[in-house]
Amino acid sequence: MSFEPIRPARIAFGDGPPQAPDFGDLYHARAGALAQARHVFLGGNGLPQRWQRRARFVVLETGFGLGHNFLATWDAWRADAQRCTRLCFVAIDKHPPTRADLARAHADSPLPALAQALVEAWPPLTPDLHRLAFDGGRVLLRLAFGDVAAWLPQLRLDADAVYLDGFAPDRNPAMWQPRVLKALAGRVAPGATAATWSVAREVRDALAGAGFVVERAPGFAGKREMSVAQHRPAYTPRRRWPPARVAPPRALVVGAGLAGAAAAQALAAAGWHCTVYERAPAPATAASGNAGGLFHGSVAPDDGVPARALRAAALAAAARYRPLLATGALPGSAEGLLQRVDGQPLAALRERSARLGLPPDYAEALDAAQASACAGVALPDAAWWHFAGGGWLAPPALAAHWLAQPGVELRCGTPVQALRPADGSWQLLGDDGRVLAAAETVVLASAADTPRLLAAQGDPGWPLQSSRGQVTLIDAAGWPRPRLPLAGDGYAIALPDGRLLCGATRHAADDDPHVRARDHAYNLARLARLLGRDDLPAAAAAATLAGRVGWRLAVPDRLPLVGAVPGCAGLYVCTALGARGLTWAPLAGELIAAHAAGEPFPLDARGAEALSPARWAAAPR
Repeated sequence: MSFEPIRPARIAFGDGPPQAPDFGDLYHARAGALAQARHVFLGGNGLPQRWQRRARFVVLETGFGLGHNFLATWDAWRADAQRCTRLCFVAIDKHPPTRADLARAHADSPLPALAQALVEAWPPLTPDLHRLAFDGGRVLLRLAFGDVAAWLPQLRLDADAVYLDGFAPDRNPAMWQPRVLKALAGRVAPGATAATWSVAREVRDALAGAGFVVERAPGFAGKREMSVAQHRPAYTPRRRWPPARVAPPRALVVGAGLAGAAAAQALAAAGWHCTVYERAPAPATAASGNAGGLFHGSVAPDDGVPARALRAAALAAAARYRPLLATGALPGSAEGLLQRVDGQPLAALRERSARLGLPPDYAEALDAAQASACAGVALPDAAWWHFAGGGWLAPPALAAHWLAQPGVELRCGTPVQALRPADGSWQLLGDDGRVLAAAETVVLASAADTPRLLAAQGDPGWPLQSSRGQVTLIDAAGWPRPRLPLAGDGYAIALPDGRLLCGATRHAADDDPHVRARDHAYNLARLARLLGRDDLPAAAAAATLAGRVGWRLAVPDRLPLVGAVPGCAGLYVCTALGARGLTWAPLAGELIAAHAAGEPFPLDARGAEALSPARWAAAPR
């Protein structure tokens, strides 16, 4: 499976509904997009009645188009006093509109507030699974940009209702193939329904062949009939992921750094109650304790699974952080980040960008003058501008914010010394061997302490590597203060208190907790190279600078360990986020909630497998 660069939709606007010249079809019926959505897709799936009084309801749509079906569903959810607690809408689109075209299509929307929110949240057109959240996260839209036949096998979800939309089968036959509808049937919950305006024989036959019982229903406007269906297969195939289930009342999380806080808030958002145990007197005092940190993706030479997973994480992080930063709830900025690549001329960067087909609102190669203008300080050469998925914030503030969410209970100064199974649950044991708590679900986010807690269950075989890192804080005059955070060989962040944060060193097998002058000197030298300056204050003052020491945990492939612990039902791990904790944390937390609570996965199947701790089970040690 591979995802090709996204080619935006070509849309013709004029009198009447927008048209798709490449398919010779209209985007919606002339009688009205919202009216069609309400009759065909909501009515055809028994909505809103079927979602009432449920904790979660999942809709899967093939062909997002201009988003009218989503807006009609969101509007109906808002208007329903008995609505489900959480609405998850997952949609696929091969040729999504640009933000400008989306705004034009909804310029006169009868749902102006909802349409404007959708336009403002519209992501860069990259071949990823994008997360858009509305109404405080109670309405979650996941957009899979790319071909439906490539995406469906990669989605992990149990849909309760299916919207079969898209251009007519005779004009876009690839979207209605039997193999596509068969793959779709493997992503629905028992008894799921489906609806489409089409009554084409090939569509009805393909649905029947995929285990749906298909019926005709009154159509919309000029169409006499439409198709409705219910999934009632002769046999239920074995699933490759846990089915959605009602959340148990409680989950226990060990560790209150970024990883643990991310897992706890994601589970709480899914309706769970989480108790977080932290040995330190306060959260985020270890590797997550720096005054600032970066989040951003990359533009790798090839768009393989690791690169795509990191890009998805960066975009998810920016989407989560941007509202918090905009309201001042957290210190930081999501206005972008500049990443220098030493030794890479501008032409090489632009060639890579063109080859990968990544849009400039994700990452754009700037020349030295452009990069300097963005940074507000002179830079010596070209740089990537990570606009949509880049920025900085304070990790301790983020962890504290997540741990203060409803449904999360924090217990600091409570070390967990052991973990043991008991009667279908997991028990956490304290210093004196007493049971602190027990639950069916436990998440280990305790960094280097995780293998010790798992020792009684057997060696997990994870090649964990801990490295010492030291950051430097500069408040002396003479150092430039970039407007945007800088990354490359080292990094620099201008903090709100006037200081400049730079770093960080990396030393394996080094347990010295003291701030060292030689490490400050190293950080200052790298900062000078990053800025391309040789006229900055001498490193002789390094001994007087402030700093902080922490230890990062990683594995050799630099991807985190997120998912189920092999052979241990109900036990999950979220650790080894390495030097990219702020980038990985939101996606990692949602991935834990997907594994444990049956939420739609926030990442394609190959990406989730790349992060799974099971990937090391058969690897040589």
